[in-house]
Amino acid sequence: MINTIVVDELIEEDKETVRRLLVESYQQYEHEYSNPEAWEGYLKNIESSVDNPHVDKVLVAKCNQDILGTLQLFQSSEKAYEKPELGIFSPIIRLLAVHPESRGRGIAQELLKASVNYAKSQGASSLYLHSTDKMHKAIKLYEWFGFKRDRTKEFQNHDILVKCYRLDL
Repeated sequence: MINTIVVDELIEEDKETVRRLLVESYQQYEHEYSNPEAWEGYLKNIESSVDNPHVDKVLVAKCNQDILGTLQLFQSSEKAYEKPELGIFSPIIRLLAVHPESRGRGIAQELLKASVNYAKSQGASSLYLHSTDKMHKAIKLYEWFGFKRDRTKEFQNHDILVKCYRLDL
């Protein structure tokens, strides 16, 4: 029997599950942080993101009612990052996460496809996301999916270059 991945919007009852999934998913980057306080701050931001009032949609990927992946969609760079100066007024993907035990099953691709459909339904001509070199495997997926680097919408977060990727729809 083939297990089908279904992408849907996050419901209130699933918020804690998504919080745990985000932490478990991003845990692999802990060793990249030389400052434990910076890592703890990053984790707290990830956990609280589920309740961010500026998020437009939180998508979840499920298989047999188990949540295996998630991502967040924002309407602009101001809402996503509090950075109106980036001038992005198209949907932005943030915090794409797939549970470590569920990787390699096409879950991230399904979440990205749902994001494209959402962006098109909003009349957007582009879909954006930002990433750092720490997430090189994710960047390979984004490029494979068709995202292209857009250096005009990048920014520094402390000493880290946050790279921008755009998918023209």
